[in-house]
Amino acid sequence: MISPETPETTTVTTSYTTYDSPLGELLLVGEESPTAPGGTALTALSLPQQRGATVQPHWRRDPAPFAEVVRQLRAYFAGELTRFELEFRTSGTDFQERVWQALEAIPYGTTTSYGRLADVLGVPRGEVRALGAAIGANPLLIVRPCHRVIGADGTVRGYAAGVEAKIALLTHEGALQPTLI
Repeated sequence: MISPETPETTTVTTSYTTYDSPLGELLLVGEESPTAPGGTALTALSLPQQRGATVQPHWRRDPAPFAEVVRQLRAYFAGELTRFELEFRTSGTDFQERVWQALEAIPYGTTTSYGRLADVLGVPRGEVRALGAAIGANPLLIVRPCHRVIGADGTVRGYAAGVEAKIALLTHEGALQPTLI
């Protein structure tokens, strides 16, 4: 008798580290990938005050696989990098993945509105809230620049790590002028 094949179970190692940025301590999470720089594809980048930015017990703390991510973040915050070149591995719905990929096309130093992004993606006006929810669920803050999406009237609203962080990022990129006090 031939026994049925059992599916191979592969264990993916999830690693994490932190990076002390101008916005505070960032949490970097990744999974093993033979094609990614350092052998780890980035699965999450969380900022302080972000809901759900917690380390899971089965994750392994290891800064080594994130050397390239940290190098690019340092260059970004130093004003030397305007586009990240990293391997990502996210697990959103098809709609979320489409929205998150579209975020990467918003150029550094610019903004777009939720409505304009909806037009680019062919999302009907009645579903702009779903677009906003997908943007809000972006697990890769900064590197998939959801901070570049603002209200149609130019107001800065909604950001998983708080509006202050969004304003800081847009000011850093030159899309907003610094406020003089």
